[in-house]
Amino acid sequence: MPMIDVYAATGTFAEPKKLAQDLARTLMAIEQVPDIPMFRKNTAAFVHDQPATHISNVDGDSTYVRVQVLTNAGALDRDQQLAVVRQFTDLIAAAAGDATLAERTWVLLTEAPDGGWGLAGHANTNAELVAAARAEIAALSAGTGPS
Repeated sequence: MPMIDVYAATGTFAEPKKLAQDLARTLMAIEQVPDIPMFRKNTAAFVHDQPATHISNVDGDSTYVRVQVLTNAGALDRDQQLAVVRQFTDLIAAAAGDATLAERTWVLLTEAPDGGWGLAGHANTNAELVAAARAEIAALSAGTGPS
């Protein structure tokens, strides 16, 4: 269940909620996970507004965006990693209305170790996630699953 954090100067994005939704949807598509409630409800993005005075490079510029994507270990192969960085960078620049922001957008891909992250009070392993997804798909197919 990926988590996406975007850090940018306050006012960078006119519609931060739309950006968050677009990033979450894009990551689900790149990961190629089933479009089921388990993944739709737990693939989330958070847009963190930072005062421009709290962001700086060596020269004092504060027009940067940092995106951190946390996935379970092994969720993204190399082609998917490249796709996440490219597509997220493009989404950030478009959401800001500034094509040049692509040059100042950093995307950090991070993997939680197997069993090294939790949701709903349980530290999940990859095998448990696969089993839970299969169970939800079966329940949905039988008409007894979540909507």
